[in-house]
Amino acid sequence: MVGLSGKELEVISFLELNEKFFFSRRDIKRFFGNYNELTVFLFKLKKKGRIVKLNRSKFYLVPVKAFKGHWSEHPFIVIDEIFDGKNYFIGGFSAAYYWKLIDQIPAKTEVYCMRSPAVKEFFHHKVVFKRLRKHRITGFERKEIKSHGFNVLVKEKVKEWLDSKK
Repeated sequence: MVGLSGKELEVISFLELNEKFFFSRRDIKRFFGNYNELTVFLFKLKKKGRIVKLNRSKFYLVPVKAFKGHWSEHPFIVIDEIFDGKNYFIGGFSAAYYWKLIDQIPAKTEVYCMRSPAVKEFFHHKVVFKRLRKHRITGFERKEIKSHGFNVLVKEKVKEWLDSKK
């Protein structure tokens, strides 16, 4: 891991002391004179492996306590932060594993949302985005892991889905 400049240390310290590991440009813009300076700063931190870009406006700060810059966050928490807790739910084998309907840990997490279908990797875990219309994003519950909420498909619907797979 590469060393950090004075400004980088200042911003990272501010975020860690306030326990803001998920942050946006708005949270740190007071440290910079203009938008371009902020953009270059974020690019350099991303290049050094200190932050991970989640979506257009959200970033994840890799904590200082991370061993050699390697860190992992629970995929359900990362997904909830990507969507700001709205218009998505976690389904498929990840939901079945969450409800303890299967024993095998899934290799990927299926997310049903309104964004275009894609496969992304966050913290060495595959996330598969599957597209649904807004009126079809129903039948989920809000649950918590590590005092952070996320949306997961209701247990009965997951059972139906599993039965259809047999």
